[in-house]
Amino acid sequence: MKDKEIQNLIAKEEKRQREMIRLIASENYASRDVQNALATVLGNKYSEGYPGKRYYPGNEFIDEIELLAQKRAKKLFRLGKDWEVNVIPYSGTPANLAIYLALAGPHGKIVGMSLDSGGHLSHGHPVTTSGKFFNFLNYGVDERGFLDYDELEEIARSFRPKLIVSGASAYPRKIDYKRIKQIANSVGALHMTDIAHIAGLIAGGALPTPFPYCDVVMTTTHKSLRGPRGAMIFARREHMPAINKAVFPGLQGGPHDNQTAAIAVALEEALSANFKAYAQQIIINASVLARELSARAFNLSSGGTDNHLMLIDLREKNISGKDAEELLYAAGIVVNRNAIPHDPTKPMNPSGIRLGTPAVTTRGMKEKEMRQIAKWISEVLHKERTPEEVKKETLGLTKTFPVP
Repeated sequence: MKDKEIQNLIAKEEKRQREMIRLIASENYASRDVQNALATVLGNKYSEGYPGKRYYPGNEFIDEIELLAQKRAKKLFRLGKDWEVNVIPYSGTPANLAIYLALAGPHGKIVGMSLDSGGHLSHGHPVTTSGKFFNFLNYGVDERGFLDYDELEEIARSFRPKLIVSGASAYPRKIDYKRIKQIANSVGALHMTDIAHIAGLIAGGALPTPFPYCDVVMTTTHKSLRGPRGAMIFARREHMPAINKAVFPGLQGGPHDNQTAAIAVALEEALSANFKAYAQQIIINASVLARELSARAFNLSSGGTDNHLMLIDLREKNISGKDAEELLYAAGIVVNRNAIPHDPTKPMNPSGIRLGTPAVTTRGMKEKEMRQIAKWISEVLHKERTPEEVKKETLGLTKTFPVP
């Protein structure tokens, strides 16, 4: 690369990723093949529209790439002819907005999980476009940290939404999609789920599929699915024309064709037996990490985890989520500050931290390493050792388990 400034910064970031134990639940490592697809001449093409219906000429090969990505996406999630998929949304939040626009309409009534209960910003938080342009009400979790289905049903019956959104970004338990679909049916609403975090776990058979109980399913492609930054929208056939129009020309222009190709590569990788083993190991690693942290006197929201992530309530430790994040980062362990259910503090300095196992599992770490990581976290946050002392040991672990 002729631009040495950028080359140097990329090299520094690559080194940082290589030397840190990455426990941010929404991050992962894409394969070299996925990265190579991103860095191709496909980024030079403009392809407004959809296969066979482009505004510009010269898209015959782009059409083949997009159709191949669609075919692989449906195969991965074992979907029949009653489902279709859009693979060109730029990312998860724009994809969610397209669904809301298509199925609820501007200012339409929607119900989604609240941010402080584990939902995502794009599920109706008032500071976001989703909260400003659509009429959202939020449901949450009970005092134990489990999704409150009774509250959701009460809200749905009184509010009569057009759409109920399930799925979360910081909820450590399985979701009863069947119950939510029953609630949606009872009030004449559609059910959409956001599986951005757990798509790889569903694809790999490590978590139950939501598709039989949903009208629309949205996922990003860069978390547990290990693809590039991007998103996909799956919908039952009758809803896809409106969703396609909401994506383009509703919310975006030409697709990022290099991104579409990289998604196709990631989907092919996810069809392998190795990926299924990886998905299962994510769950195992999260379970071990949660159990070890509980044994070291950490209070986990809902008492544990069913999926890839866990939330630690730090209030009894007299340390904020922000301070814990910074201490662990200095020790070579990357987690993110996160609100806990019914958190009394502000989002930028919440009472908890969120941990997830997809990235460390990609590097090949298993139960033994989860026990060691839990020990280091405990030593740092209980101030038994300095972050600098622990950093020397975490560097040894990351050298043993290189980034793929």
